[in-house]
Amino acid sequence: MSEVAQTTQWICKVCNWIYDEVAGDPEHGLAPGTAFADIPEDWYCPECGVTKADFEALTF
Repeated sequence: MSEVAQTTQWICKVCNWIYDEVAGDPEHGLAPGTAFADIPEDWYCPECGVTKADFEALTF
């Protein structure tokens, strides 16, 4: 039986800033537990300013 891994971290492909769904980013308006899919499309990386489209799932 195989398990499907849940992605909880997303990395910015430009600056390597990591968004962790469990921790959220309260400093920038994202409550802990906010899924990446639930972040508004006009959100941007707090480190370098690129869009949500410039993030990819971290896999372990």
